[in-house]
Amino acid sequence: MDMQQVNQMLVRIIQRWDPLGYGCDAYETEAVDVLQAVHEYDELYPLAKKIQAIYEFSFEEVIPLEQCMKIAKQLLELKQAASCQLP
Repeated sequence: MDMQQVNQMLVRIIQRWDPLGYGCDAYETEAVDVLQAVHEYDELYPLAKKIQAIYEFSFEEVIPLEQCMKIAKQLLELKQAASCQLP
């Protein structure tokens, strides 16, 4: 699996997440920002806080940290699994 495939899978997970109930199509900009954050952070808590901040900045609503931790865990697990497979 190459990095482009990993990024596509990560984006699909991010886009399916609808933390504020606005519909999955409402978060295009945030999905790009979260994807970038996934590549910047390797630890769960900092990534979850960054995700929370991204959505709060855009929508002026705070997503509970527990929800951000769940999505961050999924994203990091995929990133780590893919990095083990990359040559």
